Amino acid sequence: MACAVSIFGKSCTGSLINNHKNCYREYAITARVVAPKKTNLPELSIKGVPHNDLSVREIVQRQLLTRDDHFVLRKPEFHPEFLDEAYDRCRDICAEYAKTFYLGTRLMTEERQKAIWAIYVWCRRTDELVDGPNAIHMSDAVLDRWEERLHDLFHGRPFDMLDAALTHTVQKFPLDIKPFRDMIEGMRMDIKKSRYENFQELYLYCYYVAGTVGLMSVPVMGIAPESSSDAPNIYNSALSLGIGNQLTNILRDVGEDALRGRVYLPQDELAQFGLCDEDVYSRRVTDNWREFMKGQIRRARFYFNQAEEGASKLDKDSRWPVWSSLLLYRNILDAIEENDYDNLTKRAYVGRTKKLLMLPVSYTRSLSTSFAF
Repeated sequence: MACAVSIFGKSCTGSLINNHKNCYREYAITARVVAPKKTNLPELSIKGVPHNDLSVREIVQRQLLTRDDHFVLRKPEFHPEFLDEAYDRCRDICAEYAKTFYLGTRLMTEERQKAIWAIYVWCRRTDELVDGPNAIHMSDAVLDRWEERLHDLFHGRPFDMLDAALTHTVQKFPLDIKPFRDMIEGMRMDIKKSRYENFQELYLYCYYVAGTVGLMSVPVMGIAPESSSDAPNIYNSALSLGIGNQLTNILRDVGEDALRGRVYLPQDELAQFGLCDEDVYSRRVTDNWREFMKGQIRRARFYFNQAEEGASKLDKDSRWPVWSSLLLYRNILDAIEENDYDNLTKRAYVGRTKKLLMLPVSYTRSLSTSFAF
């Protein structure tokens, strides 16, 4: 359940693996944690891993470079028709597997559209190494080779047409390689680890496989001119969106993951509610399970609340797809509640009609600079 491209609202079906001025200021990248206490229930932590430990500040500083300051070791010249075909393929893949997000990208400038599609495709291909049809062959050696390909495409040596689209994107926007490497690290974690002792461990996993997508996307989506001085908080919000989306994926897929012997829920928190892995495997929805799930959903919503501030401070042409993702994943949490917290035998989903109805709502949100939900 790597689900690395959760921020794009991805579907986990199909396979792509075989398809072809300097601002180095000291910014404090911190999550703002405020949560009301419940007197009768265990208090669940919403504190993740300190961002200093993840070098988030350094990533932000490097990505705040202007395009002219952004340094690429080698800039290959691609034939225009080749590039057009490469980006067309990325577009088609995004349109097929992330329909709601794709529709949102249509308001972005052409240059930004192409770049976001290229990032989406690389993230999806990375995710499929662990979750795709060839996952049975996954090993550290496969991920080592994939990381070598990443290094090569960042240095002007793409392996195939889809890689070339990302190489060209790296030339156009100040993307840092570390979030991409961190995502691969998340795939390594996924093949070695099937239990998480506490929320801090789970947060680290969520950062690797989904928070990183937010960090990749901000340089492409752009920051509104009037919000340029607030860049650190905008990156915080982008990271929070990835964390919230991944937590939602986990809650949606509890039953499916259990069938694969995986429990992506904090073990210590299960124990606080008198629960354990056997309760997950038994697929029985008890009162304790419902109370446990209420806390998990509150935590995911906390991260979505943090994400909203940044969504309203992106470049105005880039806000719609972000708001689409936010509302879609909020609705998945609503669906879990509507299923009486039964995510053991039922999979919460948002129907096509409801998704389409969300598009004008998310568009309206994207026009506002207010972030109160």
